[in-house]
Amino acid sequence: MNHKISFIFIVCLLTLYCGLALAHKASDSYLRFTIDNDTIQGQWDIALRDLDYAIGLDVNHDGQITWGEVRASHQAITEYALSRLTVRADGARCWHQLPEHLVDHHTDGAYAVLRFAVNCSDAINIFEVKYDLLFDLDPLHRGLLQVNENGQVQTGVLGPGQREIRLDLEKKAPWREFLQFGQEGVWHIWIGFDHVLFLISLLLPAVLCWQAGHWMPQHSLRLALWEVFKIVTAFTIAHSITLSLAVLDLISLPSRWVESVIAASVLLAALHNLYPVIHTRLWVMTFVFGLIHGLGFASVLIELGLPGQSLVIALAGFNLGVEVGQIVIVGLFVPLAFLLRRTLFYQRYILKAGSIIIALIACIWLVERSLELDFGLWA
Repeated sequence: MNHKISFIFIVCLLTLYCGLALAHKASDSYLRFTIDNDTIQGQWDIALRDLDYAIGLDVNHDGQITWGEVRASHQAITEYALSRLTVRADGARCWHQLPEHLVDHHTDGAYAVLRFAVNCSDAINIFEVKYDLLFDLDPLHRGLLQVNENGQVQTGVLGPGQREIRLDLEKKAPWREFLQFGQEGVWHIWIGFDHVLFLISLLLPAVLCWQAGHWMPQHSLRLALWEVFKIVTAFTIAHSITLSLAVLDLISLPSRWVESVIAASVLLAALHNLYPVIHTRLWVMTFVFGLIHGLGFASVLIELGLPGQSLVIALAGFNLGVEVGQIVIVGLFVPLAFLLRRTLFYQRYILKAGSIIIALIACIWLVERSLELDFGLWA
């Protein structure tokens, strides 16, 4: 039985590590429409790194995208982007005028900004958006939609599984926004490999106890679950606090600093499994680093700049989604870890070798983020 469980563990870990080695950073674009009677103004912010990946902006291949290179690619950017966006009003297709091109800076780098007008033949009651940007190149990409109609804001998340959003401008549906941002929260933690590895690093010794200078199997499932509960609860409370404060614009820290500290937290958590310093109350360390992870979660919602009720709905849905995604990870990992805790395989290869691999990955992330380099190992 243990051999079968060990095999499952190996497959899961190899899948995770291969994903870390091959994946690049997930991307978002920000699509905003302002509707005033029969006038529609659009703004679309697309990361320059994504456009470079799709159509090639860095002509001289020096690793830097200049304004001159962006300006020379205005037509290519327009054709690429607008061919992947369809807007309809009450079922009839609307046409976008040629955009004005700008460049803006978001927390994760420079973005091309396309500002354009949308012409529709009739008054608008049902507003539909079909979105196909980058999905053929990056299945992790998401389009974050905001529609402001005479001060009433509706939002949505566009992805490979939902390429179209249909909004009734006369009847707002908060539950739809809540569910969409809930799904985005689940997805965000599942593809946030740094958050996942931090959590796994903390859970690895949760089914063990430190005795006489060694990790020993925890005899009681109740005690193991209590340790897991304290760790998960501390992480949840901590990142919920800073996620809310950051999205409400009550706290703001540089993205480079936040992402670097998150990488450092993964490194320290992994090293702690090899050289334990805190033998009890591990939840305290979890809480402290969880505060920083919350600031990392917040970046998705901060860039949307949502007002009032829409912000509350998106924040509540997103935060709940993060918790659901976290519970799924814990629910899959802990039972297998507890069943294998007495085996040499778990204590030598899963705990020790796994922690060493996590520490090495975190070291690369820390160097990348603190020095703004790119070794191709994103999270």
